[in-house]
Amino acid sequence: MHFDLKRLAVNALIAAIYVDITLLTASFAYRDIQFRIAEVLILLAFFRKDYVIGVTIGCFIANLFGPLGIVDAIFGTLATLFSGLLIAFSKHLFVATLFPVVINGFVVGAELYFLEGLPFWLTSLFVAIGEFVVVSIFGYLIFTRLRKQEFFMKLINANQNLPTKQVQ
Repeated sequence: MHFDLKRLAVNALIAAIYVDITLLTASFAYRDIQFRIAEVLILLAFFRKDYVIGVTIGCFIANLFGPLGIVDAIFGTLATLFSGLLIAFSKHLFVATLFPVVINGFVVGAELYFLEGLPFWLTSLFVAIGEFVVVSIFGYLIFTRLRKQEFFMKLINANQNLPTKQVQ
């Protein structure tokens, strides 16, 4: 994949937005019951694979500021990277929203179990519910509408999973 200065700048912007949103909503973006609003950005990868980079870098930086520190920066970021890659190769938006729900539920649940002594299954469930609300409900509704907007699709330079024009 050719990576030029424009792509670098756009991914840096995505990373910065992810960090800003996470830090602005830090009171409910970390821990076992979390609603990390910035996670909705992972769905950008559904329309353009290389946006996984910006979201992953943003997640890494945001996780450094969180209560689990470097452990979350490593493992939480790997969960986001893996989710993003699965989303990038998905063909169905709603199915794509489920990858971060399951992966983050287990990974962040495991982190909280090992580092904080919280109950694994319950914590995993809480993390997954928060991710489901943010990505599978909120994110799905937003991106279902946005993908119909030609301006938005051009703005993000979408190059996959483009809406098909209906013949009337």
